[in-house]
Amino acid sequence: MSTTTPEQRPADGPEPRRTRKDDHLRLAAEQWTGAGASAARRNEFDDLEFVHDALGGVDSDEVDLTASLGEWRWSSPFFINGMTGGTKQTTEINAQLARVARETGVPMACGSMSIALEDAEAAKGFAVLREENPDGFLFANVGAGRSADDAARAVELIAADGLQLHVNAVQETVMPEGSRDFSSWLRDVEDIVAHAGVPVVVKEVGFGLTRRALSRLADVGVQIADVGGRGGTDFLAIENARRQAGDYSFLTGYGQSAPACLLEAHADGHGSAAEIFGGPGGADGPDRGFVPTLLASGGVRNPLDVAKALALGASAVGVAGTFLDVVQRGGEEALSAVILDWQTKLRELLGLIGAGDVEAMRRTDVLVRGRLREYCELRGVDAARLARRAL
Repeated sequence: MSTTTPEQRPADGPEPRRTRKDDHLRLAAEQWTGAGASAARRNEFDDLEFVHDALGGVDSDEVDLTASLGEWRWSSPFFINGMTGGTKQTTEINAQLARVARETGVPMACGSMSIALEDAEAAKGFAVLREENPDGFLFANVGAGRSADDAARAVELIAADGLQLHVNAVQETVMPEGSRDFSSWLRDVEDIVAHAGVPVVVKEVGFGLTRRALSRLADVGVQIADVGGRGGTDFLAIENARRQAGDYSFLTGYGQSAPACLLEAHADGHGSAAEIFGGPGGADGPDRGFVPTLLASGGVRNPLDVAKALALGASAVGVAGTFLDVVQRGGEEALSAVILDWQTKLRELLGLIGAGDVEAMRRTDVLVRGRLREYCELRGVDAARLARRAL
């Protein structure tokens, strides 16, 4: 293992950060189109199965896909999640994504804006989002280690409607330039929530938010959280590929999936658990407490994964790697076509399942199998109740 000290870590000025941004984009794309594609596309969403009711369907044309999150109302329950920005290459990707969001009406988040706060040239790679999508819903994005002033500047740069505040301790641990001091993050979150000027969504970057983490976030005023689970773009693998010494591949598979996080979040009758599990009951113990409204991301590959996340209590679903793959291979027209197709197919899926709107998905019967069921058993989640909600 590397013995690198903080003083020996690589410099992290504007130019190294631009290189890192391009590295992230290249390595993320390889996970979806290269040798790692098959591994990236098999995840714990595959352990979930709807119970088919042959006579329980509704008119798909009447299905309402509106997602409601506090003061926000979105026309679709999925959105383009944060990916990139800050270099010439990533600026073009952001411009394409922003135009797609404008044409399809879906919300969009950008990638981490830390580089834009310190490099005026890099800031143009994020400003393009609002230029190309002047009336759409946009999330700004900074990390939990940033100050409340930084967060407010990021929001102002793109006239954002909300702020994604990402927590990425695993990524920072493996990142050659990363910080390993996470001791102030919860205080930082509380300060940013109080002063950002827009609603804040705390988001993991691919390793999951447990019920304990969600309860802590709720305690400091966080009203919405994205569980950001394992199974999609793997930032552990990305940062490990960038290292010249100290292989961290032994951590492969670390963290929890989005389905696991959603199941655990509603396991004990708090928050909106009565809607998810059909009434109070379930796990007891130190992790009990209210949780924020939940978003889900991490390994969402198709409309069926979106429907499964909604059925487990997500109010909306973020998609990154799958959409990045499409836009890089086929351009913005291809991605617009895919998103419009997802909207149609998701409406038809809800009609088939018998859910007239997103909220009704929380009353559908879902079977939990395989490793995901084992996780439920070990964490005290009564997965069997999910299979009997419609009875």
